[in-house]
Amino acid sequence: MRINSKLLGALLALSFGHSSMAMAALNIFACEPEYGALAKELAPGAKIYTATTAMQDPHQVQARPSLIAKMRQADLVACAGADLEIGWLPMLQMKSANAAVREGSNGLFFGADQVEPLDKLANVDRSMGDVHAKGNPHLQFDPERMLKVARAFSDRLKQLDPEAAADYEAAHADFAARWQAATTRWQAQAGPLKGKKVIAYHTTFRYLFNWLRISQEADLEPKPGLPPTSGHLASLVERAKAGDILAIVVASYQDERGARWLSDKTGVPVLILPASVGANDQSQDLFGLYDNVLAQLLGGK
Repeated sequence: MRINSKLLGALLALSFGHSSMAMAALNIFACEPEYGALAKELAPGAKIYTATTAMQDPHQVQARPSLIAKMRQADLVACAGADLEIGWLPMLQMKSANAAVREGSNGLFFGADQVEPLDKLANVDRSMGDVHAKGNPHLQFDPERMLKVARAFSDRLKQLDPEAAADYEAAHADFAARWQAATTRWQAQAGPLKGKKVIAYHTTFRYLFNWLRISQEADLEPKPGLPPTSGHLASLVERAKAGDILAIVVASYQDERGARWLSDKTGVPVLILPASVGANDQSQDLFGLYDNVLAQLLGGK
């Protein structure tokens, strides 16, 4: 039996098309766990690699060969931005030689570029410590800003993969509806925290405290980026003993020793909050991250 050549060609083209679509699943390189988690929400069919964990300081990452190899394969790199990754991302971009994710390309996405960050600085010098002139990059703890980032992230996915635009839009609509409902719930739960005061390590939770109207009265760091010193910790004792400090807050990747010393001297409890998704069993996605942070602050740990 002779096979119609046009029919055969059509079948081969259809087969090749399906194969190409299967291969078209985006490779997403997330610099931090919160952006890996957001990618899972908005692009569930993508191949997602997260370069760091919630137990690592995202300021301090080594440009390892394994990270270079992953970036070489990436269609999209999603990071916090505001120079949080300035010490390692440019090296990965250079060594991976991936034109799709270089500066100015659609394949490079910074969360901080999609919103107005807190604490922008017009002038920065070394005497100020490790500060970010472009603003605080730890915006994963602001639900309203994260919703705006999600919208921009979804739009970027559609630019890179227009054939799946309807799927990305549907995923975004689902995430946004669940996120807005959760935000309403979180705000109601967090009512008792308004006006509370804490001592914290760095400005990791700046957006969280701003959202919840919690005041960070002091920093365990003498200057941003410098570890606590004995002299600086001693200067915090009287403030911590004032009786109005809810907790001494440390992120999951930060050294607890200074906080524990201050707690022993003053009786103020230490809270080790997850810095991002995956820091503990309760914070395995963005929703769980917020649930767990609020539970700990409210005393439900």
